[in-house]
Amino acid sequence: MNVTRIPKKTISVIEPKRSLIVNKEQYHQRRVAAYCRVSTDSEEQLTSYTNQKKVYTEMIAAKPEWEFAGLYADEGISGTRADKRPQFQKMINDCLAGKIDYIITKSVSRFARNTVDCLDHVRMLRARGIGIYFEEQNIDTLQIDSELYLVIYAGFAQSESESISKNVTWSFRKRFQDGKPVFNYKCLLGYRKGEDGEPEIVPEEASIVERIFNMYLSGETINRISTKLREENLQIPGKRFSFSASMIKGILRNERYCGDSILQKTVTIDCIGKVRRKNTGEAPMYYVQNSHVGIISRELFHKTQEELARRMSREPNSTKAATTATGKYSRYALSNVMICAECRSRYKRVTWTSRGKKRVVWRCINRLDYGKRYCKSSPTVDEEALHAAIVRAVNRFNEEDEATYLALMRATIGEAIGLNGNSDEIDLLRRKIDGLNRKMVSLINESVESGEGIESHEAEFKELSDTIELLQGRIKKLEDALLSDQGNDGRILQLQQIIADRASRKMEYDDTIVHQMIECVKVYPDGRLDIIFGGGYLIEEALNEENK
Repeated sequence: MNVTRIPKKTISVIEPKRSLIVNKEQYHQRRVAAYCRVSTDSEEQLTSYTNQKKVYTEMIAAKPEWEFAGLYADEGISGTRADKRPQFQKMINDCLAGKIDYIITKSVSRFARNTVDCLDHVRMLRARGIGIYFEEQNIDTLQIDSELYLVIYAGFAQSESESISKNVTWSFRKRFQDGKPVFNYKCLLGYRKGEDGEPEIVPEEASIVERIFNMYLSGETINRISTKLREENLQIPGKRFSFSASMIKGILRNERYCGDSILQKTVTIDCIGKVRRKNTGEAPMYYVQNSHVGIISRELFHKTQEELARRMSREPNSTKAATTATGKYSRYALSNVMICAECRSRYKRVTWTSRGKKRVVWRCINRLDYGKRYCKSSPTVDEEALHAAIVRAVNRFNEEDEATYLALMRATIGEAIGLNGNSDEIDLLRRKIDGLNRKMVSLINESVESGEGIESHEAEFKELSDTIELLQGRIKKLEDALLSDQGNDGRILQLQQIIADRASRKMEYDDTIVHQMIECVKVYPDGRLDIIFGGGYLIEEALNEENK
């Protein structure tokens, strides 16, 4: 009888990381709409309706951090049925289309008299990050306690649900901290729950898993693997699998098949709507090596991830488009990053024609729509001068801090060509080393404060130091393995060629650099520009005198 030895379980905390991903949205104005309603056609009510329209239009336009996204008004209509109010429905549809970020209205009764309708729409919009502000009640639905005020008519059922959800969340997070993964066996091909409660391999199912990995590495596409398995009409007792392309891709990316587990990949963001999303730093994740018996080797799994990345990198990721202030897509990268420093509105590309000659300039949208009413001093920016200033800023960034510039460039280009996808384990190990270094510093500080002396913790220091050395050795091996892989060599060569090409054209404006590396371009009334790159690196530039 063969006895399978299970390697020792190791648990690693994956600390949230600060990435170099460019985040343009943090500099944009909030698109705010207003909703008002009167229930009768009486003269008094219609006067109130007119006043509401005027007040909200002025209120939104006057705030520099807000961008007017429209006024929606129903007159002479009851508020008990949302589906009978055309402007209300139009507003909700515009929210779902991504045209509105925030709504202001006079009161809960103006928004809806039907409590169920009100709660349903509030929850649906909040799940998409869209808030509603009720003036009379001073309720902002994006605030944590707003839901309690809104559901008071419906009883305390939600409070009870939230309490239960918190208890369940706590119990799951405690399991994750202890390195105990949760398995949904009905959705996991190849495993079942053993008599000891631990995962147990099902040989018949495991052979399908091995076959999927081997087929993919032999050159088969995900779609062809899906088609072949579907034609075989495979039946798994007690489980139902579609063997769709998305299921095959999920199997190929699932680290559990090599015996490891990444815990807390998703988080619940709304316990009422049971909405979960990918964990992007809201809570720590945990990487557990050898958490259970693997079906395939770790080497085979990593080779599969490399092949997935290699195939994805065949087509350059050049279809990304910038979003303009109106929510439409623009081929101009500056439409998504250029804002007025005075009123915080976005800038828009405009073509002027005078005496048969065309001139391309950029203007503040607030200035275009309202003249000098809310934005008195925003400059008109000539496109050629703007491009020249950005080129100078990029080159200055490179000259002043070449290491940060190259790191940002490698990160953004590497993401586009699929190079970063192979270094997940290296990234996790580096974050673990950072955590151990912080622990060592904390231990030194505690020793000094207590007066015990560092010698009293010599054993702990040695253990931490040995662990860091082992992790660094593992990182070195992984980096050597990545460099020796031919497919990865191709992506590294591609990255080097792109960087070299940009260096050779350093005096030319390139929209791609703006898309990938620049978060914001602030335009000041005196013609000064603040050009902010990924990671918050700021370069100050100035336009030509004629454009101030």
